[in-house]
Amino acid sequence: MIAAALVFAGLAVLLHVYIFTMESLTWTSKRTRAAFGTTAEEAETTKLLAFNQGFYNLFLAIVAGAGIAAVALGHKGIGAALIFAGVGSMASAAVVLLASAPDKARAALTQGLLPAIAVVLLVIGLLAP
Repeated sequence: MIAAALVFAGLAVLLHVYIFTMESLTWTSKRTRAAFGTTAEEAETTKLLAFNQGFYNLFLAIVAGAGIAAVALGHKGIGAALIFAGVGSMASAAVVLLASAPDKARAALTQGLLPAIAVVLLVIGLLAP
């Protein structure tokens, strides 16, 4: 189960690096605006907020990625703590998005499903004898 948790955590890391790229690097591009459903004017107005938010996503990905590396190197406790911090925050952010903007349920599901699965699998893996 721990190996499966690492796979899902890794997928969540990759997704959040992609989100970072969209929010911090390509926010005003036509493709990113289409993905987030914003107009050119909205994207221009919110680009500094998106830039900052993108880095939050990147930092969560780094924390989870460091946890994956730690587990892979045999430091299960430290790695699990980092994975829980990273993907747990990702999943929690998805819950906040859903609670604050129910019309963004699809985005919340996209953002939160992989991390939530990683958390569940990691708990099961750590509790298994």
